[in-house]
Amino acid sequence: MHFDLTDLRLYLNILETGNITAGAARSHLSLAAASARIRAMEASLGVEFLQRNRRGVSPTPAGNALARHARVLLQQADRLQQELAEYAKGVKGQVRLLCNTTAITEYLPELLADFLCSQPNLDIDLQELPSTRITHALRQGAADLGIVSDAVDTDDLQTLPFRDDPLVLIMPHEHPLAQATSVSFTDTLHHDYVGLNANSALAVYLEEQALHAGLRMQIRIRADGFDGVMRMVARGAGLAIVPLAAVDRCSNELSFSCLSLQEPWARRRLLICARDFTALPGYAKALLQALAKPEE
Repeated sequence: MHFDLTDLRLYLNILETGNITAGAARSHLSLAAASARIRAMEASLGVEFLQRNRRGVSPTPAGNALARHARVLLQQADRLQQELAEYAKGVKGQVRLLCNTTAITEYLPELLADFLCSQPNLDIDLQELPSTRITHALRQGAADLGIVSDAVDTDDLQTLPFRDDPLVLIMPHEHPLAQATSVSFTDTLHHDYVGLNANSALAVYLEEQALHAGLRMQIRIRADGFDGVMRMVARGAGLAIVPLAAVDRCSNELSFSCLSLQEPWARRRLLICARDFTALPGYAKALLQALAKPEE
C-alpha cells in the first residue's frame, strides 16, 4: 500500500463533491492526475474504492473503510503540523536538561516546578548523570543544558554560575573522626560508609575520587537519596559525604557531626553549561534565564 496525504485528501474531496472532476479541482490537480492517483490506490490493494455511474461516484464498502481511516490520519497530520509550527516559533518545545545528583535533588525541584507553571507549552526531559558524562553529552549535541560541578573540564563549553555546592563529611557524634577540626577524604576511607545508590552521579564521583587515592570506599549500605543517607548516619551506621545544602535543610530534624573536607574538589561550585547559549532554541533560552536567576 503506497498512499500519501495528497492521495487521501483527494479521495475525501471526491467523496464530498460526488465526482472525480470536482474532487480534482478542489485538490488543485488535473482530472488526468486525479484519475491516475485513484487507479494507483485501487491497484495497490487490488480492490475498488469507488463505484462509477452516470451521476458521479460513490464509495464501495472498502471505500467507506478507507474514508474513515483517511479522516483520522489527516486530522493527526494537521495536528502534527500545528505542533511543529509551534516548535519552530519557539512557542512550544521540550528541553533536555542533564544534572548531577545535588542539583536534581536539592536545588531544582521547586525552581523547575515554578518554571513549568509559568510555561504551560514547555516540557522538560530531566536526567541525572555524573558531571563528566553531562559535558560529553553536551559536546555531542545530545542535550540542551547541563548543570555540572566546576571540577570537570568545561573549557570548550559556555558556562554560567548556578550555586555554591560544597560537599561535607557527616558522622555520628561518637565516631572517632568527630573530634577533628577538618579531615581528608583519604583518612575517611579506612572507615565504613553509608552510600548513595550506586547509579547516582555523586556515588560514581566519590568512587572515582577513592580510586584516584588508590583505595576503595567501604560501603556497608546504600540508600536512595540524601534523606535516607543522613537518617542512617544519625543512627550510627557510618560516615557519609553529602552536600552542605542537604545538611542545612535537615539540620533541625537530625543530629550528627559535620566536617569540611580538605580536598579542593569538595569545595565545588555548580555551573550551568551548554555548547552555545546563543544557539539555543527559544524555549531552552527561557529555561536558561530561569536557571541563571540569582537565588532569592
